[in-house]
Amino acid sequence: MIEIDVQVDLFHPADRVWHALTDRGLLARWFTEVEPMAGARHRLLLFTAGLPGFDAAVDAEVTDRREPELIALRCLEGGRRSRLACAVVPTAEGCRLSVREVLEHGSWSDEQRERREESYRQALTGRLPAILDWLAFRQVDLRRGEAGMTAEMPVTEGFGDEPVPAGRHRWPLLVAGLAAVVLVAGAVVWAVLPAEPEPAAGPGPTPSPTATTTASRTPKPTASAAPTRSTTSPTPRPSRTPSATPSRTPTSAAPSASAVAARYETVSTRLIGYTGEVVLDNAGGAAAKGWTVVVTLAEGGTITDVSGADWRQEGQVVTFTGPPVPAGRSRTFTFAVRDLDPITRAPEGCSLGDDPCAGL
Repeated sequence: MIEIDVQVDLFHPADRVWHALTDRGLLARWFTEVEPMAGARHRLLLFTAGLPGFDAAVDAEVTDRREPELIALRCLEGGRRSRLACAVVPTAEGCRLSVREVLEHGSWSDEQRERREESYRQALTGRLPAILDWLAFRQVDLRRGEAGMTAEMPVTEGFGDEPVPAGRHRWPLLVAGLAAVVLVAGAVVWAVLPAEPEPAAGPGPTPSPTATTTASRTPKPTASAAPTRSTTSPTPRPSRTPSATPSRTPTSAAPSASAVAARYETVSTRLIGYTGEVVLDNAGGAAAKGWTVVVTLAEGGTITDVSGADWRQEGQVVTFTGPPVPAGRSRTFTFAVRDLDPITRAPEGCSLGDDPCAGL
């Protein structure tokens, strides 16, 4: 039995996550468009043909629906049958969303299965948290005192739902949304507070000219001393090098040719975090050994999900490890970070061994 299982911890209440799962308009924003099939109450058509790992649109039937805990679908796509289940479990900081798809008839190639799983993972760790952050603000009237100005998200009908009486779910959504706004607003105010230390910078300009003038004068003696050392140091080296160096150089140059280089990129951002990606490139002629990448997060940053590497976090330092990178190939891993500082959009540091990651 072939299956795909992806989990993500979300810092939002279960009812908000359920809303993003079952509302057609919201689902289209973070995963794919959905349309009810005419004449069939619990039948849906998911327009997944353009997504990685999907061959065609998915004909889905809702087989189980327990708000806000579980929704299960029986799916038919390109002659294959599978069961897809989305489970929401409350946690101390929000909830955990698990998406599990089990293939019952037909087959996926290894590449198709990996691309399909990655498609789910990118949606759950990147686009869904962004929609939930946006939804948390939209569910609260941020300008209640101004006539005609409201940011409240209307309660819409999700697929497979009976019409909900007006006002039935309004108070729970307002309370949950208000809590999220207070949390993020506090983080924003905290981020603005550093403006206070600027008066201390007032007396700073006075010593800075002297510091710059002395700094500009001191390099000159050291610069003059440096040439004399560079000219004298080469002379003893040629006398020693001809005998020993030629035999050692070819062997020492080979490992450097197969060294792995790392580059970092922030692939998505959210109100309370971001998703980073590290690509390891092996341009050498031999397979490199297992690698270790060390990422230093900003203070208070927490890893919530990792794909493509083993990891452990100790304070701000996160250590990622993985298998060898074949010669001429690349390996990629991504990690989602929760950070309440709205200015933080990347780690403070990233290195592969002693070499810093490019792009950071």
